[in-house]
Amino acid sequence: LEIWRKIMLFTFKIDALKCYVCSSTTTNDACNQSSQTCQAPLDTCMTTVDTFGKIKAIGKYCASARTCQGAASGASVDANGNGNQVTCCSSNLCNINGATGVGLSILLTLAVCFSHAVLSILWLL
Repeated sequence: LEIWRKIMLFTFKIDALKCYVCSSTTTNDACNQSSQTCQAPLDTCMTTVDTFGKIKAIGKYCASARTCQGAASGASVDANGNGNQVTCCSSNLCNINGATGVGLSILLTLAVCFSHAVLSILWLL
């Protein structure tokens, strides 16, 4: 029984998810200075980026998939890029570029909004 327990603990440690972690840093590089092995039931790397004008706060955490997906569905960014973005991923150190991915998401969202505005104007003509 003791050998079985050690095998199970060893297996769990090998399979455990590892995420970059930080709390309220201003750059992605600063956020990637520390990593953590997530403890069950935390199976997802979650990145949050809060933006207000030129002020940005980045956080990276171990989270459950349900918590991360819930936070991501409630996140929003306005046309000026202000607001909150949340990204979720589930492979080792997958949140290395979390803030960069958020920036790209903001750009894509703005591009879609702009194209809809242009099409609406053309429709009126």
